[in-house]
Amino acid sequence: MTTPRAVRIPRARSPPPTLGGPTGAEDRGLPGGRTRTRRPNVGGSQRAIRLATLYVVTLAVLYAGFVLYDRSAPGGTAPAAGNGVLLFTAVFVAFAAAGAVYTLHPAPRVVEVEADHVTVVGRWGRRRRLPRLELLSVSVVRRYPAGWLAGTPVELIALWGEDVPSCSYLVDPELFAGATPSLRGR
Repeated sequence: MTTPRAVRIPRARSPPPTLGGPTGAEDRGLPGGRTRTRRPNVGGSQRAIRLATLYVVTLAVLYAGFVLYDRSAPGGTAPAAGNGVLLFTAVFVAFAAAGAVYTLHPAPRVVEVEADHVTVVGRWGRRRRLPRLELLSVSVVRRYPAGWLAGTPVELIALWGEDVPSCSYLVDPELFAGATPSLRGR
């Protein structure tokens, strides 16, 4: 005697919703019937966060090693203020904070593209308004392949335009798609 088996009946599937840009979704309802495309910087943010974490963890391991060595050395039972451990701790905290901020700063959270301008939303929430994508020039300074620091390829780019000073961003390759490519940075 055989056991009954479930029969699978194929059904028509609706296509997945399409996104408004290369990596984002369109927001509707802006004044004047305009649309805005939000392009999140997934790979660039991931690489910056993991690199900052790696820096702080490495610095913490070195700090712990020096403090353990200080405690185990002759005279290591002296008060922390007397042997410089408190000053060393302050230097560690300053280097860790400054290094993490420096590493995270060039990776914006989102790029919002509208018909008449582009807004770059920085890591700390600062919004920088730039002209249309067609008026911006982009040069790839360095390409980073996908790996354990970021699941997707990431580029360090130089961005400039008329009345826009040159600035560097750590972004996904398609984040500034539509800008004029340039070889200036090479």
